[in-house]
Amino acid sequence: MSPITGMTHVRTSPYYPQSNGKLERWNKSIKSECIRPGVPLSLADAKRLVEQYVSVYNEQRLHSGIGYVTPQDWLAGRQAEIHAERDRKLEQARRQRESEARAELPGRSKSISPSQDAAA
Repeated sequence: MSPITGMTHVRTSPYYPQSNGKLERWNKSIKSECIRPGVPLSLADAKRLVEQYVSVYNEQRLHSGIGYVTPQDWLAGRQAEIHAERDRKLEQARRQRESEARAELPGRSKSISPSQDAAA
């Protein structure tokens, strides 16, 4: 038992996702994304590969189950800030597309870029 988190150790049937889904998913991910592609040649090599994978998994990889943020950001409580920044960027991109679409309306002169001019 972990006194910090209050978690307890529970044994379940191996390879039985109905009772142990999250751990079985982790096992599948680490096998298919880390161990098999990395082909460790020794125990030390395998440990190095797993350490790198866990670091990327927790610090860089976005997880759909927690709103497409990293576990590190989620645990630090930064998901609202990250989502607000994404929303801001999406709104900015939407406005840019609308502005470009208005500029291309019939009756308005289209500017030709140098690359388009050379192609003609």
